[in-house]
Amino acid sequence: MADPIEINLWQGEIAELEVDAIVIPASESLFMTGAVARAVKLRAGESVEREAVDQGPAAGGSAIVTGGGALPAQHVIHVVGVGHVLQPDAEQLRSGYHAAFEAASRIGVRHLATVPIGAERGVFAPGEAAAILAGVLAERQARGAWLPVALVVVAGTRAELSALAPVTGGLRAEPA
Repeated sequence: MADPIEINLWQGEIAELEVDAIVIPASESLFMTGAVARAVKLRAGESVEREAVDQGPAAGGSAIVTGGGALPAQHVIHVVGVGHVLQPDAEQLRSGYHAAFEAASRIGVRHLATVPIGAERGVFAPGEAAAILAGVLAERQARGAWLPVALVVVAGTRAELSALAPVTGGLRAEPA
């Protein structure tokens, strides 16, 4: 069984965090047009979007890695957790989270931050997205799959923070 990871909940802009990599939602085209992606691109610079788009298009449930540009984080992991049809597909979101962790493992990440993928476009409520993330973390931990040493789950608003707190609070416990 894998060691427990440190999980923290933080309200603010994911682009500000000093972690090895950040995980953000992406569309299949990988253009950084969603609110979180736009904020990241604004701080990181255009090169991050160009690098992402050059790897696209990406299928639902996948993740691609780019450099972090001018961000404090060295890498951005772009996750297609929700497709262009904007329909809730929990399995696709789970696949996207797994793909993000596999990508983070390949690039040697120890400290990772993520927003609740799927919540930005209103397809999943923040608590639902966090619950799916919690399930992925529990599954990976149970089978001894790679997990970061520390994970920050980022809420953009106070309401999102309130929705995430019950789910992420349960993640802090060490596994049985």
